[in-house]
Amino acid sequence: MRQKTHKTQTRIKRRRVTFILRQPDAGEVRLLGDFNQWDPKKHPMRREKDGAWKKVVMIPPGRYEYRFQVDGRWISDPENSEVVRNCFGTFNNVITVTPR
Repeated sequence: MRQKTHKTQTRIKRRRVTFILRQPDAGEVRLLGDFNQWDPKKHPMRREKDGAWKKVVMIPPGRYEYRFQVDGRWISDPENSEVVRNCFGTFNNVITVTPR
């Protein structure tokens, strides 16, 4: 007689994370990081009425490095002092997403 085994599928709960950058004179802002493989096409940000740029992303728990691209220039997040040196000699911001 064969016993049935049940595979339990562990579903990773993603968390909603809101990124905001205040650059009212920018023409285009993109969010890049480990969570989107640094792909500039994945997370373009949207300008809000107050001139701030905003993007809400769903990210699994973990530690991630990120930066903004403003009109093609790399910009660090001025609201996040947690940084790590990157391989280009500049700094990436770090965000830690905790499980619920």
